[in-house]
Parts: sequence; C-alpha cells; structure tokens
Amino acid sequence: MKAITVQDRAAGVGGMSLVDRPHPHAAENDVVVRVHAAGFTPGELEWPGTWTDRAGRDRTPSVPGHELSGVVAELGYGTTGLTVGQRVFGLADWTRDGSLAEFAAVEARNLAPLPADIDYTVGAALPISGLTAWQALFDHGGLEPGQSVLVHGAAGGVGSIAVQLAREAGATVIGTGRGHNREAALDLGVHSFVDLEADRLEDVGEVDLVLDVFGGEIGDRSAGVVRAGGTLVTIAGPPNAWPRDGRAIFFVVEADRARLADLAQRVRDGRLRVLVGAVHPLEEAAAALAPGRRSQGKTIIRTI
Repeated sequence: MKAITVQDRAAGVGGMSLVDRPHPHAAENDVVVRVHAAGFTPGELEWPGTWTDRAGRDRTPSVPGHELSGVVAELGYGTTGLTVGQRVFGLADWTRDGSLAEFAAVEARNLAPLPADIDYTVGAALPISGLTAWQALFDHGGLEPGQSVLVHGAAGGVGSIAVQLAREAGATVIGTGRGHNREAALDLGVHSFVDLEADRLEDVGEVDLVLDVFGGEIGDRSAGVVRAGGTLVTIAGPPNAWPRDGRAIFFVVEADRARLADLAQRVRDGRLRVLVGAVHPLEEAAAALAPGRRSQGKTIIRTI
C-alpha cells in the first residue's frame, strides 16, 4: 500500500515521504480500515508516540495522522460491533502507524459508524476536534446552562465546535482569535469576540470556564479572567497559572465511540458544522500540511 512516513524528528513535515508499506495486520480486537480520508494535527510530529511504541522503543519510519474515515476491510480476532464493508470514522492509536495511508489498523473501540449522508472528508475532520471540544467543555469543564465560557481560537478546529456545543448548551460564549476570524466566529454563534492582536483579553470580565488551545502567555493571562471557583481547561500543555480559588486542567483527548456517534448525529441534524478546508491527495500531503500553508478549516488528505 501507499503511505506517508516520517523518520527524522528534526525534519518536521518536510521529512514526510510517500512510500510503499506492507499491508497492516488486524490484531485482536482490531479492524483494518480502507482509508478514504485522513486528518493530521499540527504538532503531532512532536508527540513521543509518533516516534516510539507503548514500550518506548523506536518505531520509525512511522505513519503519522490520527483521524480517519473509510470502510472496514478486515476484522481481527474477537472484534465485535463492526462489520466488513461498514463505513466508519474515528481515531487511530497514538503509538501505532496512523491514518496517512491507504489502509490502517485501528482498535475497533476507537471507531464509530459513519452515516451514509456524511461525507468522508467531514468524517475525517470531526474526531479529534469534536471529542476534544466535548471533553473540555463538559467532562473536564462541567459547563452548565447559564454559565459563561471563553473559547480561544473560536474559528479553529476545536474552537469552532466548542462554540457551537456551548451555545447549544445554553452558555454565553465569548470567542477569541485574530481579527480576520471575527466574522467566522460570529457566524458560528459567539455572543462577542476578542481580537487578541487589538483588544485586551482582561476586558472580557470574569467567566466560569476558559477553553485554552494556545498556551504560553495567552494561557497564563486566561487564568486571570476565570471567576472564583471557575475552571481553566487547556490542551496546550500543563498550565503555568491557576485561576483564583479555581481549577486548571490539562488533558489529552480520549477515544469515545458513543460520543463520536452523538457528534455525527448532530452533524446530520444540522446542529453542528464541521469546518473542512483544503482537500489534497495522499501524494501531496507534505506540501499540503506545511506549516505556512493554511486554509480556513481543517486540511484533509484523501486516499481515494
């Protein structure tokens, strides 16, 4: 099969190569997915799991990418809940070869059925952003109706979904980002928008919850706008600042078949929009995913 591999950690995306790889094997409780579309998360080439297996052993050259949609091609021993030929989407494992390939072996529990009326590109753009947004707001942030939430990167992958979920949950939503993202954030449902290049973050007052995707100085300053007893949830790294009399939580997204199915149903109902950006074939992955090449929405790699 054709696949994108990396083996030089210092080379970044520029070190991606299109190569021939052996067809993956479905281990116990695995499925092999014929990948139709795949997503790549900026920064994953810095994650340890991209380069080592669960025991910490080097596994390069490795296949990056952790979001995928496609069709089940093979079932491993003991696999239940999915069938050969079924459309699926979800997360490839962190410490195994991933989704930038024609086929990928994935734990069956990490996948959910992909309804026929959802395009494969949408299915590949939804898993990490959708699950991260949900888990940040509700599992870790405990967001409730009537509360206020500040969502950083409101027009980005995680932020755009968080805005919609929080708005539907009855929260007051303040979005942040660069000025050119203001209209997109307002269109997604933010009640107000903070231009991080022109406005003072501290002028938003106090909120019950902050969802931080940036870290650094923005993450540190965000702790100061959380009201007493509130929560700062970040996906950028362990926090350096904590809200007064509140909590600061860093987490890594976890696979959740039931929640993936719920998010897919929201897409079908028109209650959730997934921002898909440019779509490129596998052989153009390195150029399409280069740091300086950005599009509004998530860049997706098609293998079919």
